Amino acid sequence: MNHRTRLWLLGILAVAMLLLAAIMPPIPQPAEYHQFADRRSYFGIPNFFDVISNIAFLFVGFAGLAFLLQPHGPHSSGIFVTLPERWPYLILFLSMLAAGFGSAYYHWQPDNERLVWDRLPMAAGFMALLAAVLTERINPRVGLQLLPFLLAAGIGSVLHWHWSEQAAAGNLNFYLVVQFCSLLLVLLLVTFFPPRYSHGMDIYGAIAWYGLAKLAELADQEIYAVGQLISGHTLKHLLAALAVYWILRMLRKRRPLPEKI
Repeated sequence: MNHRTRLWLLGILAVAMLLLAAIMPPIPQPAEYHQFADRRSYFGIPNFFDVISNIAFLFVGFAGLAFLLQPHGPHSSGIFVTLPERWPYLILFLSMLAAGFGSAYYHWQPDNERLVWDRLPMAAGFMALLAAVLTERINPRVGLQLLPFLLAAGIGSVLHWHWSEQAAAGNLNFYLVVQFCSLLLVLLLVTFFPPRYSHGMDIYGAIAWYGLAKLAELADQEIYAVGQLISGHTLKHLLAALAVYWILRMLRKRRPLPEKI
């Protein structure tokens, strides 16, 4: 199967997922979602560990931006063949920085109104990663041209959910597609298209860490019940930040492949 056929199949998959989100019955935000296991307060901070664990997002976001914005560093050392290729990663790490603040704000007093500020940067981050992989696996021009449209789709999915909740017709469908379909497309692109840089397979590690984060989120109560030391949701924050750090680690180690320079 040639690359053009694979691209068509990926495009059909993306459209099919969007159509599925449009025709499926709306999935509202469960009210119990906001009832997290660990509600301990310390130093006047409610839900202390779910709030304070967002420092991990601030750390990795700041570290990623500092690395990418160092004078002449990423380009002169070969991290990127052309400097515009860093834009999706800049947005990814900026999104993580924003997620640190947005998630802390949400967990201080969890409800739907605050949850939107947690999800907006996360949706932007998912789409920025997809644009980065399109840039490196398909064509730099394609990935960079699609970047603003992907960001608009990600942010729009959160705003659509928020608007639907306010209209008493909660619909998470498009946000779920943005989150999970974008990661599925990233996996397929990494698996079936040749890399432009070394260490391209490190994306698998990042997605694996994020998968563990989602499992920890689902097991929030069960993990907290083991000694009541840390909840699954707090662990989710740490593992998700580690997933993004894995991408920063990849960028620090990689070099352009000779035939791609």
